[in-house]
Formats: sequence, structure tokens, C-alpha cells
Amino acid sequence: MTKRLTSDQSVAIEWLALPRKGGKTYEEIAAICGVTARTLENWRKDATFDAEYKRAVRRSNDARLPELVASLTDIAIADRNAAMAKLALQVSGMLTDKIEVETKDGAVTDVDALRERIAALQKREEAESSEIDD
Repeated sequence: MTKRLTSDQSVAIEWLALPRKGGKTYEEIAAICGVTARTLENWRKDATFDAEYKRAVRRSNDARLPELVASLTDIAIADRNAAMAKLALQVSGMLTDKIEVETKDGAVTDVDALRERIAALQKREEAESSEIDD
């Protein structure tokens, strides 16, 4: 069973996920939630809290992602930065790391079965995520 967050924890996550914490200090966010800064620090160590915090950060920054990707290309070109160019190509899906796996028994890897398993795991993760949102 997935642990549920309290409403105070949800409020804290929304503030913490904002750029520059919405202009609030850690102590101010704790006060808004009716807890101490130490309690807020302890929440940050909780796996369920951390997972939801990361989802909130992604939601908060989705709108700026195209701007970020465009800036990667600009930096790579202006600075002649190979690492930034590689990152820009990876983000755009034009460059991937190739991983080859060789089995000891000579068996062929069933790629379709692996894809089905990955899809099932993603579906389970989405279901768990939606349970947290409810």
C-alpha cells in the first residue's frame, strides 16, 4: 500500500517545487504548513514525499522545457562546448547511448517481452501516481 501524504505535506511540496520556492524561505514554508523547519526537513527525507516533490518540480518546469532545450543548443554553439552539444542531441533523441548485453548461455533476448514488461511497469507507476493525486 502506498503511503498517503497529508494536506500539509502537499502544501509544502507545492511551495518547494516553485522556482526559488515562490520567494519563501524554508522557515516561512514550514510556518505556512503549521510545522517546524525540522519537520519539513524530515519530510524531505521521506521517500513518498520526495517522489511527489520530484513530480511537482517536473510539472512546475514543463512549460519552460522548450526554452531550456533551445538554450542547450545556443550554449553548445556559442561556447563550442562538446558536452553541451552531446546533451542537446540526447535531449532531442538524436543521440542515444547504445548498450549491448551478451548472455552467458547464448540465449537471444526477447526484446518484445522486455518492452511489454517496461510498459506494464510504467502503467503500474502511473496508477500509483494517480492514487497519490487522489
